[in-house]
Amino acid sequence: MTDRTHSSRTSRRRFLAGAGALAGGLGLALRIRPADATPEAMAEAIKQVVGQAKLQQGKIKLELPPLVENGNTVPLTVSVESPMTEAAHVRRIHLFNEKNPQPYVATFHLGPRSGRSSVSARLRLADSQHVVAIAELSDGSLWTTRVHVVVTIAACLEEIG
Repeated sequence: MTDRTHSSRTSRRRFLAGAGALAGGLGLALRIRPADATPEAMAEAIKQVVGQAKLQQGKIKLELPPLVENGNTVPLTVSVESPMTEAAHVRRIHLFNEKNPQPYVATFHLGPRSGRSSVSARLRLADSQHVVAIAELSDGSLWTTRVHVVVTIAACLEEIG
């Protein structure tokens, strides 16, 4: 049993050494830089979801801290004014942000059986930016709001070789 443990360690060491040598031999160096993302990319992502539909203000509330020290885990809650009945309920809540690599963050699917029209999550934010929430109601109407968040330590950095 001791020999088997020793041989698996040796194999692991050989593998790691070989992988390191290969990466070094190919001249790969990782550097970290902020991901390329723009407010225009967020606008395009929103357009992909809502098309030409009119976005209305009101009925939706997006709660985020206005100032966060670290963008790695930013708590948020989205709530929508709705009775959540079969006749009138929230179908979907969409989240977008303007400076992350993926501006279309999430879609939450709801219905009358959800009981309440509220969702909570955590986001990674690359920099100070706007976060947008859009609620799609059962009558087809779309409601939106946006919140600006100041981030002092950025998250969402991507590695490039």
